[in-house]
Parts: sequence; structure tokens; C-alpha cells
Amino acid sequence: MPSLDRRRFLRDAAATTALVSAGGLAAGVATPAQAVPSTAAPTPTARRKGAVSFRWWGTAGWRVDIGDRTVLVDPFLSRIDTGLFTGAFKTDTALTVRTDVIDPRVDRATTVLVTHTHWDHFMDVPYIAERTGARVFGTLTAYHLGLAYGLPSTQLSAVKGGEVLDFGDHSVEVVGSLHSRNPSYSVAFPGVRVSPPPQPATIADLPEGDTLGYLLRVDGGPSVYFTGASDVAERNLTGLAPDVAMVAMQNATTTGDYLPRLLAGLDYPKVVVPVHYDNFETALRNPPPVAPTDRTRLNEMIAAVRRISPRSRVLVPEYETAYHF
Repeated sequence: MPSLDRRRFLRDAAATTALVSAGGLAAGVATPAQAVPSTAAPTPTARRKGAVSFRWWGTAGWRVDIGDRTVLVDPFLSRIDTGLFTGAFKTDTALTVRTDVIDPRVDRATTVLVTHTHWDHFMDVPYIAERTGARVFGTLTAYHLGLAYGLPSTQLSAVKGGEVLDFGDHSVEVVGSLHSRNPSYSVAFPGVRVSPPPQPATIADLPEGDTLGYLLRVDGGPSVYFTGASDVAERNLTGLAPDVAMVAMQNATTTGDYLPRLLAGLDYPKVVVPVHYDNFETALRNPPPVAPTDRTRLNEMIAAVRRISPRSRVLVPEYETAYHF
């Protein structure tokens, strides 16, 4: 397939001169990244035309500034306490959107990409969409949940994988994916919404609703693949070959060969960024808090990526730090 070979050649050639930086500082030497964290939300005046920055908001959440446009992926900033990290998980935890945390960080958004509709990915999306007027892309479940929150249908776009969306200076390819499974081979809060339900009140009212990945291609910039959960339909990845992959950490071993299949399917990206490794029920402060068992999993993930894809650079992100690829 000549087109894929050409893409691989260009990407690998660029790898010899690629630089990952954080706030203008080189961040590829150490892991985790030793960049100076920025806890202040970026402002429009701080961006220059043509600049592309990536800021991690914990879990699988990202803010991507592309010139004067802002793309959000799974923005979850409220980080409510459900007891998940203390062994007292409460499925009836009320959905409480923390506007005091969101408003300083979300000054604008043009697009919101939702990988799936669990609370730690979708809960803040309706408020952010209403506040900014951003268009929300997600599964049919995300569409119907958006309607349940009172968002207009004209602001919601249902996608299912295979779509390539052109935004002028960047494009987004939607990729069908899968949600990870727990040690019992189950998915938390399974199910879909095929019609608008009553407005959700608890975290159990937000089901998985099918899972997507997104490939963001920036004109004259990087191509970046975003995951929201640690499973993969690797046949859907053929030909994507991103420069960077934001990879959710696996929390159980019930999904076989997760990293080998994912990295091979993505043609071994130049940069691999672990996400969804933090305790996302604490304040958004650096260094990111990591539960002891998750620290072990993170270290094992880093070692596995280096073994499977030795040419890949592993960058462990910190919160709200501007990374440039």
C-alpha cells in the first residue's frame, strides 16, 4: 500500500528531528516529564496564530489549542468523590458539576470530542457545551444524553467511527473502539441510550454508551490519537500511523495483549503519552496523585512500551502543562 508506506516514511524521517516540549522547555529527557507546571488556564491572548498546544486535564481529558480554536477531549474537571479510590465506591453518587473549577479553565471551546459517556468523561460536557457553544461529537448515546441535558440538537453530532471531519486547519477522524474490562470481565455501567432519557442525576445514569477513539491531524503539525479506555479494535487503526498516541493505562489484565495490539495497530508512534493513570477524584494539582497499585501499573506500562516499541519516546504528562509535539 504505497500511501501508507509514504506516510510511515515521512513520519519516521521526522522522528529524527522531532522535539517534545513543555512550555517551551525540552521534556523528552526525563520520565515523568520535568516541565514547569502551569496551573493557570490559558487565555486567548497567550496563544499565537498557528501554535498548537496540548494540556492534560487528568483522566483522559485534554485541551488542545490550535491557533484561535480550542478542541476539548473528554473534559472532566469536577473530579467528584465517588469513593472509587478508597474502596467505598458509591454508584448513587450525585452528578455535581463544579463550575468554580471549570470556568477559570474553559474560557472557550469550539469542539468537544467524547470517547464514551461514563461520568469521568462526559459529566462536565453539557455544562461546557452550554457555556461555550462548542459542538459535541460522540456516540448516539452522547447525542441523546446531550438532549436530556437540554442541549439543542443543532449542537450535537452523533458519530460511530469512520467519519473524517474537516475543520480547515485540522481534521478529526473518528475511530470505532472498545471499553476496557475489569477483573470480572465486565464493563461498569454498560448500556446505550437510543432515545433521550430523563436528565441524569447519579453517576450510574451515565452508561458507557459505546467507545470511540479520535485521530486529530493538524495542518503543518502533529497527528495525535486519543484513547479514552484501555481496549482496542486494532483492525480499525490500520493506516492511522499517528505521531503521538495518548494511551489509557490498563487497570486489569483481562484484555489480552492490549499494548502490543494497540502500538502495532498505530504503527509504533514516535511519542506515547500514558493517560488515565491518576487519582481523578482529587484536586487538579501537580504532581498528579497516583494510587500505589496504579503507580505499579504505570511503571509496568512504561517498561512495556519501551520493550514493545523501543523507538517510541514515553512522556508522562503533568496537569495543565502545555506540550508541543
